[in-house]
Amino acid sequence: MSYEQKGMYEEAITEFQNARSSDGNPAILALLDMSMLCRGTEARSKRLSKQLKGPSERYVAPYHIAIIYVGLQKKDEAFEWLKEAYQGRDEWLLYLKIDPRLDSLRSDPRFEGLLRQIG
Repeated sequence: MSYEQKGMYEEAITEFQNARSSDGNPAILALLDMSMLCRGTEARSKRLSKQLKGPSERYVAPYHIAIIYVGLQKKDEAFEWLKEAYQGRDEWLLYLKIDPRLDSLRSDPRFEGLLRQIG
């Protein structure tokens, strides 16, 4: 995640792919997806998004799906998934105030509303 925040997307993608091959955690897939979007690989990222949202034997946190929609610049969908995360008491919402991947949502009144709901 540090590579991604530094804009070192190739390195981030490599690390996320390594982590994915050893673990298969859906959260890693979401992180990989976001790095690919930041690098500009939208077509591949959309395929990963479908895989992430498709049937899986492992739970996929709605928060992670929201992150993908942020990367796709689809704020409405991102907020829908954040709302679902709230309704499902998604533990990842603990990072809502500090996750830099959500920076583009912070100026939207819905973001403040969500923070108020969470308390």
